[in-house]
Order: sequence, then C-alpha cells, then structure tokens
Amino acid sequence: MQQTHPQLNLLVLRCRDIELTRLFYEGLNLHFISEQHGNGLRHYAAVMDNGLVLELYPAKGEPDNTRLGFHFGGKSQRVLQDPDGRYVEVWQ
Repeated sequence: MQQTHPQLNLLVLRCRDIELTRLFYEGLNLHFISEQHGNGLRHYAAVMDNGLVLELYPAKGEPDNTRLGFHFGGKSQRVLQDPDGRYVEVWQ
C-alpha cells in the first residue's frame, strides 16, 4: 500500500502593516484578495499554483520571523527582506 505524505496548504504571516506587506508580495507576482470570516480580522489571501494559500494577518505584537522561498523556474537566487524583516529567497 502506498503511503501518502501530508501537503502544506496554508501559511499565515503576521504583519505589522498588512497593506505594505501585501504590496511587497504582489511585487513577486502574488495576487491577494481581501477576506474576513464572520467577526474575524480582515486579512489578505493568495492562492499559489500548487494550492498553497498564503494569508497576511495583522500582528498582535511582534511579527513572526518565518523565512520563505519562491522558485520561478530560474537558477539565479536573490535574498530580499519583506517589510517585517523576513528573509525571502527568490529563484528566477
């Protein structure tokens, strides 16, 4: 019997300024929509080609220090920092 492996399908980033952070990630060609579930916080969500949902929420305190990587098919790597200081590897 073939064993299945879990697939990551949601990543939430806590941000000091979600508008500024949204603009940064839109510069990497991600497309966000504004969402609010019931009485919850307004936030942004982008669905990637592999089905992963990236959500941006306002931080309650300090933002997380998650490191991200995006691969656009190339072999050249740049390391950027988003508005909250997270390192973002971009392969183009």
